Amino acid sequence: MPAEFLDSNVLIYAFTNDPRAARAQELLAGDCITSVQGLNEFANIGRRKLGMDWIELKLALASLRAVLRDVVPVDLPAHDTALAIAERHRLGIYDSLMIATALAAGSDTLWSEDMQHGMVIDSRLRIANPFA
Repeated sequence: MPAEFLDSNVLIYAFTNDPRAARAQELLAGDCITSVQGLNEFANIGRRKLGMDWIELKLALASLRAVLRDVVPVDLPAHDTALAIAERHRLGIYDSLMIATALAAGSDTLWSEDMQHGMVIDSRLRIANPFA
């Protein structure tokens, strides 16, 4: 069974007091994956907006890596696929890169608050807002 893919915003909410944190934590408790890009975006927001110091950030990242089934690398083929997706669907490159890595991992669901809920990419990846 393909693993569901988590966008960085889901990872971030799991570490907040926001009402969406419970749903984000529920998804993390499932059989989910993300990409190195997701961890990088989490690190950026963790430092800048959540005010995590380096120790807190490293502990949070270690926790994420422990509960996720896998962290998918971002490679050159994903980059090429992301460019095609961005052009075809008129999406930003970073969202397209998240989609490309989800496709490469064989995921059928990409949980994201930031992308179009219900959109289907290449007839095999559905984007869903977990907070809708």
